[in-house]
Amino acid sequence: MKEFFEDYVIGSSRTSTGRTITETDIVLHAGQTGDFYPHHMDAEWCATQPFGQRMAHGTLILCVAVGALAGEINDEAMSYGYEKVRFIAPVFIGDTITSYAEIVEKRDHTKKPDEFGIVDEKVTVTNQRGQTVLAFVHVYLVNRKK
Repeated sequence: MKEFFEDYVIGSSRTSTGRTITETDIVLHAGQTGDFYPHHMDAEWCATQPFGQRMAHGTLILCVAVGALAGEINDEAMSYGYEKVRFIAPVFIGDTITSYAEIVEKRDHTKKPDEFGIVDEKVTVTNQRGQTVLAFVHVYLVNRKK
């Protein structure tokens, strides 16, 4: 796929398929990050807490949400970062999340406006009940047509 800065359209959107979060996801993420907080790992302790069960790491949900939207590779763009990341509601083992992304802004790159543009994609992640669990802006660095 080749989509240059000029090709992006404000308001265009895409939706991922659902992805169910498993205990294995949480255990693997804990091992990769070293985050073994009881909120994620200790079922007995969590039973005494307000949510009553283990919850997924926010960073795990961020990674899964981004990965779910990473279908085709755009040879002309790369991730430039993430802004305004908010973990709005917990995700539990067995929850299914879906990512919705919409192009919300385009602007010139401040240092190399003849070569690159910046594209902001607002991402909203919901669970199977339609509740928003995560929101953020994925920022892309995109080549301009030459």
